[in-house]
Amino acid sequence: MPSAFKVKSYRSSYSINSADTSISRSKQLEAAIPPSKIAALSSGEFVGMVADNPDQKIELKTFHCEIVNDHEALKREQESYKEIPVVIKLDKGMIQHSYLQIKKDIQDVVQSEIERMLCDPSLKYSVIVKGD
Repeated sequence: MPSAFKVKSYRSSYSINSADTSISRSKQLEAAIPPSKIAALSSGEFVGMVADNPDQKIELKTFHCEIVNDHEALKREQESYKEIPVVIKLDKGMIQHSYLQIKKDIQDVVQSEIERMLCDPSLKYSVIVKGD
């Protein structure tokens, strides 16, 4: 769990023996939402923590909720779905042709930029020409 989801917790412990009683108090950072609670969530359940502003305090910052689906409404919605019409039928040859055309266009742009840079004295040093 990320450290951002930690809260300061105050603990007290008491020790009693025949001579006296001692009280020990400590502060420590603990997970705001324990991993055991997250691990025990069922499908559709979620937990979280919200932040507030100094001038707008939120009393209850952590929450544990459940998504409740209206299965009948979902079924009605799905029944009203329409098929997406085919705009163009593609085959492997068309895809391969487009791929090769894009690859060639990129090579042409790279080559024209290299030529432009070689012709510009202020940019010529940027191009490394390999020997034969």
